[in-house]
Amino acid sequence: MLPVSIFIIAKNEADRIGETIRAVRDLTDDLIVVDSGSTDGTQAIAEELGARVIFNAWPGYGPQKRFAEEQCRHDWLLNLDADEVVPPRLAAEIRALFAQGEPPCQAYRTRIAEVFPGEVAPHPLAYALAPVRLYRKDRGRYSPSLVHDRVDLAPGTAVGTLRGTIHHRSVRSLGDQISKLNRYSDQQAVDLEIRGVSIPTWRIFFELPAAFLKAYIGRRHALRGTYGFLTAMNYAISRHLRLAKHYERKRLKALKDSAPGPDA
Repeated sequence: MLPVSIFIIAKNEADRIGETIRAVRDLTDDLIVVDSGSTDGTQAIAEELGARVIFNAWPGYGPQKRFAEEQCRHDWLLNLDADEVVPPRLAAEIRALFAQGEPPCQAYRTRIAEVFPGEVAPHPLAYALAPVRLYRKDRGRYSPSLVHDRVDLAPGTAVGTLRGTIHHRSVRSLGDQISKLNRYSDQQAVDLEIRGVSIPTWRIFFELPAAFLKAYIGRRHALRGTYGFLTAMNYAISRHLRLAKHYERKRLKALKDSAPGPDA
């Protein structure tokens, strides 16, 4: 076992979390699942596979991952989402990283690429993010943001990059993807308000086509055929919804602030 704690946040992931846990349970003696109220048996599946399951009511992405960090026993942490799978090549790379003792860097970026329904692995040229997912707890912590899923590192932290790729099975179906992105756009609109960010209204008229091109061309969804076109459309709709809800919240606040008081 490696001196690494692995933590996963989850809610209603019974159809996916088993594969996620089985891929990494031989790497650690400290595997934590923080569940925010699953009703589909996610907790039982995780426990049967050796995870330590802890309930925490949903406070937002960043706060939930920070809570999970606090439950970990080891100094090194590996974070996975419940719909992500570490393939054998990446698991072997992580194991080799600790074979000679303490790794040379204090944090490591890891490529994450989507696997669409019907695929067994990401397209060889698929677009991939490369966030920090493996890191020392004393050198980095998850941002407290409700929506921004990132590790904030201490100044001077040495950061390496792993060669392997996490397989991200984020899309159950196109309908489920729309529901998920719709919920996320609610949180994004709230986050913009909390941070005092005001996006100009003119962007509403251009956000959807610009976001579609970003996903279809920039993120190479075009390589995935018709399904890639459809997922790019869903992404564009979600970005439009983010701005639409942001505009609506600003409009309602302005109307409320301009309304005459009870003594007017």
